[in-house]
Amino acid sequence: MTKKLFVVLLLSLTIAACEPAGTDNNSNGNANAKPPASTPAPVSPEPSASTKAQVKAGDKVKITINGSATDATVVSVDEKSGKVTVKVEGQREEKTVAISDVIKN
Repeated sequence: MTKKLFVVLLLSLTIAACEPAGTDNNSNGNANAKPPASTPAPVSPEPSASTKAQVKAGDKVKITINGSATDATVVSVDEKSGKVTVKVEGQREEKTVAISDVIKN
């Protein structure tokens, strides 16, 4: 009898531990609680135009494909979206990559 009671108790504790905690949407529950004080995140300066990779159509660059640097030629640059279209040497199709992924030769 004690063994069965112990098994039932252990099983109920296991099930209770596995159930996700319910989210209470009671707006009165935290009415007096103050939000935790947080420190503002440090403001990092926007990268200026001089620090960005300045590439233009026709530039020889390197891009990373499958973990290895590959030579490519810039076809077009879209600074507004931050994308560069390149033609990878040895491939027929053009590839669009982020400006940050381009290394100027």
